[in-house]
Amino acid sequence: MNIEFEGTVHRWRNNEGIFLVSLPKDLSDEIKEISEGMTNGWGSLKVEARLGSVVWRTSIFPDSKTGCFDLPLKSEVRKKNNIDEGSAVKVQLDVLGF
Repeated sequence: MNIEFEGTVHRWRNNEGIFLVSLPKDLSDEIKEISEGMTNGWGSLKVEARLGSVVWRTSIFPDSKTGCFDLPLKSEVRKKNNIDEGSAVKVQLDVLGF
């Protein structure tokens, strides 16, 4: 399943050192419906992500408060793309396992 979306980078409310970008609610709902029974711990799903020229494998995690999946952005990805809190980003995801 290939997805492309735009979002704004924010910090995780439980740990200010973790930067995330949330998938839109409609995409998150579609992924939840399609992936029922395929999630790992905490409802996570394995993905391959692309932001700018950086491609990496990680997982997306559901946020129980917003109902959206969140994609964590590791330091290397942020540095190579000059991203900080509040940056608008365009992300391509391939949800693995479909």
